[in-house]
Amino acid sequence: MPLTMFEDAAPIAADWFWETDPAGRFSHFSPEIERFFGRPVAALLGAERSAFAWEAGEEGLGRYRMALAECRAFRGLTYRYRHPDGVPRWFEISGRPRYSPAGDFLGYRGVGSDVSDQHRTRDALVRAHAEITEQNRRFDAALENMSQGLCLFDADHRLLVWNRRYLEIFGLEPGALDVGMSQRAIIALLVASGRYRVGATVDSVSEGTRTSLTGDGPTSILRELADGRVVAAIHRPMPGGGWVATFEDVTERRRNEARIMHMARHDGLTDLPNRTALREIGTERIGAARDGSRSGLAVLCLDLDRFKPVNDSFGHAVGDGLLKAVAERLRVQVRAGDTVARLGGDEFAVLSAIGDAEDAAALAQRLIRSISAPYQLSGITVEIGMSVGIALADLGEGDPESGRDPGIGYDIERLLKEADMALYEAKAGGRGTVRLFEPQMDETARERLGLERELREALQADRFELHYQPLVDLACDRITGVEALVRWRHPERGLVSPATFIPLAEETGLILPLGGWVLRQACRDAAGWPEGISVAVNVSPIQLRHRGFAQSVVAALGESGLAAERLELEITESVLLDDTEANLETLHTLRRLGVRISMDDFGTGYSSISYLRRFPFDKIKIDRSFVRDCAGSRDAGAIIRAIVGLGASLGITTLVEGVETEPQLATVRAEGAQEVQGYLFSPPRPFAEIAAMLAAQTIPAREPVGTTLAA
Repeated sequence: MPLTMFEDAAPIAADWFWETDPAGRFSHFSPEIERFFGRPVAALLGAERSAFAWEAGEEGLGRYRMALAECRAFRGLTYRYRHPDGVPRWFEISGRPRYSPAGDFLGYRGVGSDVSDQHRTRDALVRAHAEITEQNRRFDAALENMSQGLCLFDADHRLLVWNRRYLEIFGLEPGALDVGMSQRAIIALLVASGRYRVGATVDSVSEGTRTSLTGDGPTSILRELADGRVVAAIHRPMPGGGWVATFEDVTERRRNEARIMHMARHDGLTDLPNRTALREIGTERIGAARDGSRSGLAVLCLDLDRFKPVNDSFGHAVGDGLLKAVAERLRVQVRAGDTVARLGGDEFAVLSAIGDAEDAAALAQRLIRSISAPYQLSGITVEIGMSVGIALADLGEGDPESGRDPGIGYDIERLLKEADMALYEAKAGGRGTVRLFEPQMDETARERLGLERELREALQADRFELHYQPLVDLACDRITGVEALVRWRHPERGLVSPATFIPLAEETGLILPLGGWVLRQACRDAAGWPEGISVAVNVSPIQLRHRGFAQSVVAALGESGLAAERLELEITESVLLDDTEANLETLHTLRRLGVRISMDDFGTGYSSISYLRRFPFDKIKIDRSFVRDCAGSRDAGAIIRAIVGLGASLGITTLVEGVETEPQLATVRAEGAQEVQGYLFSPPRPFAEIAAMLAAQTIPAREPVGTTLAA
């Protein structure tokens, strides 16, 4: 075809015409070329096609070079052109070699087209397809990795999509479901396969789905399966009809929730109801009685005696085992319908439908006998006791003789408070005691709270003072020491006896700051007295049990400058009875420092002599109860003689307390006692008076027994 004819035809089939020389350089373009290439023809002529390619390694250019090297025709090769505006263009070219009449190779002639739009459209389709494919892949992955089962239904209730988890939850084989299967057919399959619990029908399950879809917002329906599992189903409507149903196995969650609810209302160690559950049960009992039942309700508060020494001596494992054993014994002793609860620590409670005080007391005694029997725990024999406080509620018409004010109703909080007050009175009465609540106990409790408040205020206002009572050495009739006795100077009551406030201080823990003050003040006072005069300070079991007690003694001696040999600590048998090993170790530590240790009220307990074997006491103080009738009682004198002889054989000084008359003194002296103390010589005196007495170094004239404060 002549060149002019080719150029005329080119715009019909393509966008431009081109020619190259034998070396592959452009030698001719049709006039349209500048519109597509964005460059003037002069800038294109003499250049190779690759000079304007987007990348030298374009696949289309590679095929183009191969065709040129083989001098063969090519068609439909596409490459990216580097347009001056920076936006790539895709050009499609076709060409064939041309020769001279003589057969010489002259280069190539061909046509080109701008296929950028088509290429971009194709790329967009490819990307869209890839994105859809990726989305489908992610959807399938998410669907198959869901922890919930899923089913998608159309507006005609036909199944469209489901996942593997749905099949697993209901135990279906992979091929059990088909697209287009109706929801009712699926339910029928599950019912027929025995997947639901007995009694479930196709209609009942379908109705559950319908109710869920027509409700206000997605609601969870619990479906019980035949194997005991529970499945929560949620149905969510979709726009245009149909719904998505999700299914979750909530069996373990419900078990955990039930376990948490149980733990919130039960004691973790004994599995008994706790205080919260006890309040709920008591409130229900009282409410049910008010609705028509005429019955009584007894609340028993129980406190174990000597539990702490067991726990401290043998460890918490034994203590925990003991609490569990106690809980089991209590369960066995109460009647069906009664409630045993653990309130915390070693405190328990019982709710019992008992109508009168006699039955409640009988139950309390039965519980005490059961709890007091020995326990065998990890090869250890343990014995404890129990005290009980009882509060009664007549939930019928009421008892006019109960002492309760008219119009005051019963509630569980009030009954627990009353039983606790009765328990306080029981513990004050000794171990193994039962007390029934009486209205005056409430007033006593209020007075006690008031006294406790005043005691705290007295500590802050420094309203305590020490009085001292002489200790007389019978060998030389001289004062060799004094006993420090604390007094509370109340702004309204005057001097308050320690018998009134010391038990309260011990119960509330105020004995620690009070006892610390007594120890420090006694050491400061004694430091100014003549050498050889010792000071005896009473120590509460609670003080000795405190870990820092030994350090507080050392600090008091250091601050005052008092020699350790001049300090004597008086303890009672209960100190060793409460926590033997730990307390003995503390006493040994103090004695190694030089502090003297004496046992007070010797002979009033059950184990005094055994403790003399376990600890080398420096002194034993014979209780005043043996002195009271010693002048006229052979037995009392014999006991004093025996204790004095025991002390002499062990190298322990013996002191007799409560000497108030000359005959008593004569008897005590005759029995060989070394020291005495009592009102016959002097009552407890303030610091100034005792200091003057010690300076004179003489025993005061015998004083008649008066009505002074008890030591």
